[in-house]
This record gives sequence, structure tokens and C-alpha cells, in this order.
Amino acid sequence: MAFWTRKSKERYITLGLNEPSPASAPEQNVTSPDAGKRKLEPPAATAQTNSAPPSISLPTLEPVITGDQPTPPPTRESHSVTETARPAAPATRTQTDDADAHREEPVKPVSQQKPVASRSPFSTSVLGLNLTMEELQAQEAALEQEFSTRFRRAISATRESLSETIDTVFQNRKKIDAELLDELEEALIAADIGVPTTLHILETVRRGVARNQINDIDALKLAIKTELLNILQASASNGITSETSVPENVSPYVMMIVGVNGVGKTTTIGKLAQRIKAEGNDVLICAADTFRAAASDQLAIWAERTGVPLIQQKQGTDPAAVLFDSLKAAKARNSDVLIVDTAGRLHNKSNLMAELEKMKRVAGREVEGAPHETLLVVDAVTGQNGLEQARQFLKVAGVTGIVLTKLDGTAKGGIAIAIAKELNLPIRYAGIGEKVDDLVKFDPEQYVNGLFE
Repeated sequence: MAFWTRKSKERYITLGLNEPSPASAPEQNVTSPDAGKRKLEPPAATAQTNSAPPSISLPTLEPVITGDQPTPPPTRESHSVTETARPAAPATRTQTDDADAHREEPVKPVSQQKPVASRSPFSTSVLGLNLTMEELQAQEAALEQEFSTRFRRAISATRESLSETIDTVFQNRKKIDAELLDELEEALIAADIGVPTTLHILETVRRGVARNQINDIDALKLAIKTELLNILQASASNGITSETSVPENVSPYVMMIVGVNGVGKTTTIGKLAQRIKAEGNDVLICAADTFRAAASDQLAIWAERTGVPLIQQKQGTDPAAVLFDSLKAAKARNSDVLIVDTAGRLHNKSNLMAELEKMKRVAGREVEGAPHETLLVVDAVTGQNGLEQARQFLKVAGVTGIVLTKLDGTAKGGIAIAIAKELNLPIRYAGIGEKVDDLVKFDPEQYVNGLFE
């Protein structure tokens, strides 16, 4: 599964070094309504080719035989001609040999040369000239498998907290009773799934028990797993779940990143730029956080690390003006994606929220439908506090999706379920580490399977 599926141009560049040249292509018959009245005259270059080429006499260079001594370098030509006597040729040379030496192979006309067979586009070496399309696709599959493994490792703490607790609840129990369901409720709340979501899941479990559909631990895990997956998949009804929802002729694709300070907003922007650029897209970063002194410096470090251009101005500049300049630069560069950093703001600061609204109006005037995504960065470690932040931002900032960071550093990764259930917002990306490429697309099915594997 590719990280960025919105492609405005070919993903791979085929050099076509073995393609036949235009001169060697077979001539095609041109038919027209008045083809019987007149004939097409051959071009002048073709007429000259059919005529006999003028004979040009070139001097014949013969090696000078000097025995075992090395052949001296040729002397530099001068305007004066000096005639020197040549040494006699060996007795073994004959006139027949001289005739064979001077005989030249006849050159075939260009039209008679056989064209080079074109290689299939699925086996043409691209980029590195040493890999075929199949090998590139195999490398991509291996890379996706690696990210999948790292994602499962990142949620291992949550898996141990949830799945092992359920195993403990069922230990030495032969039937599901009220006491067991109470302990199960505590386990789900401890994983930060949230009280409303937990009550909804337990209600589903109770109905299954009443119908004799849930009798053992495996059936209970399957019921919880199915319900969690349904919650995550239902959240795709709101917000934006894919960048392909915006037409390809709209460029650049504008992503606005919002959130409070300390949740990993700057790091997320750097990782997004790296992953999107790695798939052949031209990316530009807008440093619109002119409120905090070190914001532009930190973003400049990430821009240099990823090799992505950064548009920034001095501290205190109107963020909407920085965004305006960035949009103009993105259009001039034909950039595919513009990632906009914003000042870290609390959800209860009305002036900062008004500033965000102004930036959105400026973006909408310059690019149709911009910003196309407004991603709220939430720290998974903060748990339910992050959920409250998301509620307030949703009211004033028009959030379309969530980026869940530091998922590898907490056992409360169940906040993903709470966000999807209570806010009905899709989780777009998840941070799984500190490396520059430790950002993956959030896959609900992979997440739920990882919790119960």
C-alpha cells in the first residue's frame, strides 16, 4: 500500500535507451482522399540519400615496423610537407594482403538496417539502470512489509495491556458472568478506549452472551475485535480518508497541520515531507508558525534533513502572509504538495483560532478547495486529554483527520478507538518511532489485528 496515492505524473521514469530511433522506424503509407491525384514527394534528405555519395580520398595510414622497439608517437602535423623514405616492407607481404587491408565493408543504407527490438515496459530498467519494474515492485512490497512489522511492534504495549488483561480475566473461569464483564470493562478503560466506547462494546458482548453466541475466550476476543474494526471503519464516513478525493488538476495539494505545543507537530511535518517526497512528488514546506521563536529553526533542521525547500520569514510576520508567499512559490515550482505548519495553540485561545481561520481563507482564494486537509496532531500518551483537544479543534478549525503520534511509547493506544467513535474522524497517520520515516498510514484492520495477534 503506497503512502501517497495522489500522483500528478508518472511514478517511474523510463529512460528507453533501447528504443529504436525515429530514423529506423518503418515508413508508413499515408492515405488521403486525393491520394490518386498526386504523389507525396520524398523529403530532400531522402533524395540526397539515394544519390551516390561523393568519393572522398583519405590518406591511408600504415604501421611502421620497427622490430621489438615500441612504436614512437606520431609527430604533430605542420604546414610544411617533408618527404621521407619509408622502410621497405617485409618480404612476406603480398599484393593480395594489401588489397584485403584496403577493402572496406559496404555500408548499408539506414532504411535497410534492422530496428532494435523494443523492450517491454514491464522489463525496462529505470532510474538506476540495474533494476527492472518487477524488482522495483518487489522492493516496494518488502518495504511495506517492513513498515507493517514496525507498526505491530509500536502497538505491542497496548496489545499486552489489552489482550493479556482479557486472558487474565478469563483465567480459571468456565462461564461469562457479571463479575467477568466488570473486570473486562476495567481492562478496556485502562487501555484508554474510553467509557462511552467501552459501554458500547460491552453491550454488544452481552447480547452475544444472551444468544449463546459467546461462550469462551476466543469467541469473546472475536466479538471485541469485530466491534473495534466496525468503529474504525465507520469513522471514514466523515473527514477525508484519502488524498485522491481532490482532482489531480488541482495543484498544489495543501495540508494544514494544527495542534497544541509538544505533541510532535514539527516532527510530523518532517516525516510527512520525507515519505511523500520519497514517492516522487515535489514537496514544499511553509513555516507559518511565526509566534514561537524556535519554530522556524526546528523546521529548518527537518527541511535540510529531508531535502525539502522551506519558505519562512522573520518572527512576528503575519502567518497568512507567509502562507500567501508559499502558495505563490508552490505554483511557480509546480509543486505537488504544500505542507503548512501553524503556531501551536490551545483550543481555548480565540485569537489564535481566528488567525487560523484567516489562513484558511487565504489558501482558499489561491488554490481551489484549499486547505484540502486539516490534520490535528494528537499525542497518544495524553490519552483522554488529547480527545478533549480534538473536540475543541473540531468546532473551530474544521479538522478533517487525525495524526496519532508516539504510538510506540504508550500502552494506551486505545485512544484511537475513542477518537474514531466519539468524534467520527478518521485517523490518517500514526507515528511509530523517532526516525525520519517512522510515519505510516493508519490501517484499521492492521491495527485491530495487531492488538489481538
